[in-house]
Amino acid sequence: MMSPLDPLPENPRPFVVPCATLEFGAPLRWLRAGWRDVRAAPGLSLVFGVVIVAVSAGISLLAWQLGRFALLATLLSGFVFVAPLICVGLYCVSRALERGRKPTLADSFVLARRVAGQAGVYALAQGVIVLLWSRAGMMVGAFFPIDESNVGALWEFLAIGSAVGSIFAALTFAVAAFSLPMIADRDVDMVTAAVSSVNAVLRNKPAMLLWAAIIVFITAIGFATALLGLGILMPWLAYAAWHGYRETLDASAWPALD
Repeated sequence: MMSPLDPLPENPRPFVVPCATLEFGAPLRWLRAGWRDVRAAPGLSLVFGVVIVAVSAGISLLAWQLGRFALLATLLSGFVFVAPLICVGLYCVSRALERGRKPTLADSFVLARRVAGQAGVYALAQGVIVLLWSRAGMMVGAFFPIDESNVGALWEFLAIGSAVGSIFAALTFAVAAFSLPMIADRDVDMVTAAVSSVNAVLRNKPAMLLWAAIIVFITAIGFATALLGLGILMPWLAYAAWHGYRETLDASAWPALD
């Protein structure tokens, strides 16, 4: 325990990781770098892609058999935000390629096990957000009931529901944008990673709006292909997210995970 007379550390770590200023087209550069990683490690990309497709199909089948179409939409939407947890192993692939090493599935499992605690904190936080999102949607439905015969009321419901949903979607995106790649790269707690991610998003709104639109568009393509497209598209997005993190945040003050 430090006494009041003990000297402070010479280089204390900042609470928020320093971030770069991104130009609008930066996400396109991340996509190109991510695609190079797909081509450099097609086997591992396919393995993780199959897992993502299998989990997505399992969730969809469960909701379908239960006859709960609203549940289907909720679970699939939730999976879009929980999917980065699976991508932790994919970040290890990009990390190894960046360091000139051959990526292996064993290394991905080792990294996933090392960051399981911080990833669990992330999953819990995102679960709370999704729960609040669901409750907010129920409240909108209660205060603004749908009346199909009243076009004005229907538009009012859609506008308010979309506004509420966009708030939760923006919060989820801001937290997830760079936090998971950071905990896969550095020995950092999830709170610091999440706050740093939100800060970087807020400081680079145009570029991050483009990145969010790209994620939505590519994910929609994956769903439109009966989820099969997710097998290649999600690894591609994960690799691109890694390169986005590396370009945006300077986390050199925290020790690297070996």
